[in-house]
Amino acid sequence: MIKLTKYQIYIYLFFVMVIWGFNVIATKLLVTSFAPVTMTAFRIFTAAIGVFIILFILKLMRKPSKKEWMYIIICSFFNVVGHHYFLSLGLKETSASNGGIILGMGPILTTIMAILFLGNKVTFTRFIGIFLGFIGISFIVFQNEDGLQMMSLGDVHVFLSIFLQAISFIMIKKISSSLDPRLMTGYMLLIGSVILFFISLIVEPTGIQSMANSTIHLWLIFFVSAILATSVGHMTYNYAIGKVGPAESAVFINLNPFFALVGAALFLGEVITLPQIIGFILIIFGVILGAGGLDAFIRQGKKEQDFTV
Repeated sequence: MIKLTKYQIYIYLFFVMVIWGFNVIATKLLVTSFAPVTMTAFRIFTAAIGVFIILFILKLMRKPSKKEWMYIIICSFFNVVGHHYFLSLGLKETSASNGGIILGMGPILTTIMAILFLGNKVTFTRFIGIFLGFIGISFIVFQNEDGLQMMSLGDVHVFLSIFLQAISFIMIKKISSSLDPRLMTGYMLLIGSVILFFISLIVEPTGIQSMANSTIHLWLIFFVSAILATSVGHMTYNYAIGKVGPAESAVFINLNPFFALVGAALFLGEVITLPQIIGFILIIFGVILGAGGLDAFIRQGKKEQDFTV
């Protein structure tokens, strides 16, 4: 099996963020054309099939242990059921640009989870970063072109989706020493899609009918989103978590809202507002500080200075 270097993993993470950013736009189109939960269940099931095909090719298939099954099931509820359920509802109720920027809170939330559950150190710069991140999100969800507004339900749903996903990233890291995150991704997607399907039967009784009336264009978006963004994207990201850690991998999520904003403007004609730009900039600085980017830069500078001396 080919082993990737840290910098190769970084390159893959960059391209995943490009895909995920534009996938916010794809998901926005899909949830407004189909019953959101039903569509999400089918999309994730399609993604699960794609993951298992890749796993079979890579010869990574095996039966998990009882302990590994426990982590898989718990992460299925957080990473798949909870995350995608609230994301599909949220993107139907808020703009794609707002949704993309709120998803950019992922690195900060992951850092908080890593501090609480993995024992990562809380430095002053990380605290400032977390604070800036939440200020940035407030610029987005409490402002519109007319001034101050209440947080929309869609914004709350999108925030819940990324919060639940951040919790799952910590659990993926905890079990990654014994269970390949790529294999875990396949089982999580499969279990999560089945649970979401049964939920859709309750909350969307006519959901399957909505899937029947569509165009080839929408179905193309559906399959690209399922295979490229969910199958390949989640496999790659979860693999990176196992190799370089959740906080360091999460730094790259700050690219997600940028590409989501670009996609919203290009494909949906959404206008990028000044509060969104300010919020985005604050979140970027919050991510760099909160995820430890500045701390790492300072440590590297001290090492080079010590070496010179």
